[in-house]
Amino acid sequence: MDSGTIFDYLTWRADIPFTTDPFNEVDNLVLAELSYTDFAGVVPADGTEVPLQEAYKNFFRMHTLEEILSKTTYTARVPLLMQEMAAGARFGTTRVSGYINEVDKEKEAQVSAVTFLLPDGTAYVAFRGTDNTVVGWREDMDLSYTSRTEGQMRAVEYLNEVGRRIDRPLRVGGHSKGGNFAAFAASLCDENIQERILKVYSNDGPGFREDILQEEGYQRIVPRMISIIPDTSVIGKLLHHDCKVHIVESSANGLVQHDALTWQVIRNHFVTAEISRLGNYIDVVLDDWTAKLDDETRKSLVESIFTLFDATGKDTIAEMSGQKLKSFEAMLSTIRRLPKDKQVQLLSMVKELVLSGADNLGAFTKKLFAAD
Repeated sequence: MDSGTIFDYLTWRADIPFTTDPFNEVDNLVLAELSYTDFAGVVPADGTEVPLQEAYKNFFRMHTLEEILSKTTYTARVPLLMQEMAAGARFGTTRVSGYINEVDKEKEAQVSAVTFLLPDGTAYVAFRGTDNTVVGWREDMDLSYTSRTEGQMRAVEYLNEVGRRIDRPLRVGGHSKGGNFAAFAASLCDENIQERILKVYSNDGPGFREDILQEEGYQRIVPRMISIIPDTSVIGKLLHHDCKVHIVESSANGLVQHDALTWQVIRNHFVTAEISRLGNYIDVVLDDWTAKLDDETRKSLVESIFTLFDATGKDTIAEMSGQKLKSFEAMLSTIRRLPKDKQVQLLSMVKELVLSGADNLGAFTKKLFAAD
């Protein structure tokens, strides 16, 4: 049997109920990816439970197939997962509830989540990864120098709200930043709710700073936590993980492997991969560069970068990309207005990243040819 994606998985196995084949890691990714769907106007935030079949029909009354296919983001196609899910026995009687999508520019926080009540009597709490807002990307970078972001703390609140409202065993997961939020929320939620968590899935999500790894809540939940990453992962290798790691095969190369729709599935599991030489090289470069920067320097770098983004007057990365020349001119003008010491600092930090890659590339190349 050839491998495929989670779309193929649903074609092959959506008719197999959980009573025949229990919840698995691929089901986790299906639900984590589905959380990228814009359920506004379809699934209320107040906890009202909407049958998946109804959510599917209402979503496609509001959004056309042409609209979905016209989008260029790697998550654009995830609403199409609902077609096979709603039709099959595995997910067909699932109910969806508690959809939130909150962006707070002042607090630099972006969090979106939704809860799936599954036919096996459990609930899967899914946190969405980074959207294309500048606020969302800013919070991703804030993780490098702060242990708790506003978005992470809101994720804890959301999981507690769900746990109090729904009396079911829980699974918690997400992709990219959503994986980090899932692990963070599961670590710091109320202890009686944490006791009901069966598994936590971080699908190529960033890790944590060392102080979070020492939290009692993290230590309690980490045996039930798994980090699933492709072999040339960058996002999933940021910061630290103490949990089990599963390396999976992707049909893409390099950074594009972050797109979980490229991860390879066969039957009811991911195709396991080994860390490639390129994957090891990425590890070394990330470790080397971050070791050279203290928290203040990282914070300064993030603030400098997003000062440039703010100068464009755009709220999303897509808007910047659509007006590349104007965005670049605005950024360049802002750099020129920065104090000389800030200009030097910004360029110096970028230079450090480039030099770190170049220095390690020499050693990497020697090993590569020696192995051949």
